[in-house]
Parts: sequence; C-alpha cells; structure tokens
Amino acid sequence: MEASKLKLTDEFMPAKINRDNLKKIYEGKAKILYEFSGEEDKKDLLLTYFKDDATAFNGQKKGTIVKKGEYNNAISSSLFKLLKNKGINSHFIEKISEREMLTYHLKMLPIEFIVRNIAAGSLAKKMGVEEGVKFLSPVVELCFKSDELGDPMINKTYLKAFDICDPANAAKAEDIALNINEILSKFFDDNNIIVVDFKLEFGLYKNEVMLADEITPDSMRLWDKQTMEKVDKDRFRRDLGKVEEAYQRIVEITSKY
Repeated sequence: MEASKLKLTDEFMPAKINRDNLKKIYEGKAKILYEFSGEEDKKDLLLTYFKDDATAFNGQKKGTIVKKGEYNNAISSSLFKLLKNKGINSHFIEKISEREMLTYHLKMLPIEFIVRNIAAGSLAKKMGVEEGVKFLSPVVELCFKSDELGDPMINKTYLKAFDICDPANAAKAEDIALNINEILSKFFDDNNIIVVDFKLEFGLYKNEVMLADEITPDSMRLWDKQTMEKVDKDRFRRDLGKVEEAYQRIVEITSKY
C-alpha cells in the first residue's frame, strides 16, 4: 500500500503543558481526553490520559489492573512509533508522562475495525470452531461504535445506507488495518508472540485517514508462540491471574521503540 502523502510534524515539543487550561471532553472505559482550552497553538491537539480501570463483556465485568494506564501508554507509544517507521501515520505525537500522550485531534470514524488471524472469543463461538484455528486469510469486521447498541457488526453497504461515514474513507482505513496486521504480526512473531486479533479506530486529520485510539493488550489478543498462554486482557476477562505480568511482558517487548 502506498504510504500516506500527508507530512506530519516529526516532533512536537510544546514549551509547556498548562494543565490549568485542560478541558475534559471525553471519558471512556480506559482513557480520558482533554483539549487545550484557549490555547490557539494547540487547537488541533489533545492530551490523552490512560486509566487503570478495566472492563469486559460490554461493561458487565469491571475492575482495576494495577498500573495498566502506565503500561498501555508505554505500549501504544512504542507501537505508534514502530508503525510510523513503516509509513503508517497516526494521531500520536509524543509520550509526555507515564500516563499521558499528546495527539492530534481527529474527526473520528464511528467504526471499529477488528482484524482477526486466528479463531478466538466471539468469532470462534459464532462460527462453531475451536479457539486457535488459523484462518486462510485475515478476517476484517466492521462494528458501528455505539455503547447503547453494543457496537453491532455491520457491512460496507450500511455505511452509505445509514450515512455512517464516507465508504471511501472506510475502505482506506481497512487497507491500512491490513497493512498494520502484517507489520504487527511480523514484529510480535519475532518476539515469540502470536497476534490473534486486534481492534483499531481511525479518524480524519486534514482529510487524511489516520490511525487513532490505542494499540494495547486491552484491544489485542496476544498468545505466547510456544505455550499458547494468553498475554492480554483475556487474563482479566477469564480470571486467569497474572494480569499485570502479561502487560509487563508486552511493555518489555515493545520498549525497543
């Protein structure tokens, strides 16, 4: 796939983050987003704060993973850097503290793109196959982002019919998602980890489709290549224990970036 033509600032070093001017605009299950109120030079920027809160099964299970916010900030920052080196633009600018990163403010596509390489979780149940079955080619699922509706799966014809987003932008995002799958699968395979599946979100920055949100064990399924042990949020979902240790392992692997 042709690398994005949009030239982003290689480094953005704000002279100072004035926390008195931060205005919370969104709080989700894992993150809080702040904009820089009244600061013209930062009008296109957001500060993202990563929380320790953990949820599963559409919020039915809730808990806390100690230092998860720090782990996820570190992992996302590293993987965004890895992807940028491979020609994938994202909203990430820089990690500015243990739990915070500075990002571009995107107009988000209201779609989750789920890329699956191996049967696991809901798809294994839906298709009646055992977990661990490797697909002949990656599966890409589109889900409409709506907590009230439970993020229902949709197909490409919904995009125009329900005026969800421009189908051309969704097609670009899907192409990028498949490219990301190749990059991450190779990176983690080199570190004895299998990328089973993962969720991505995208947005528009100056009309360019760009990767957003996060890439963490919250939004990925990762298995040890030798033991098939889960090293992701499934350890929390399924009460497998050693949750923090799993996140720490991914921090160590990704810290090269």
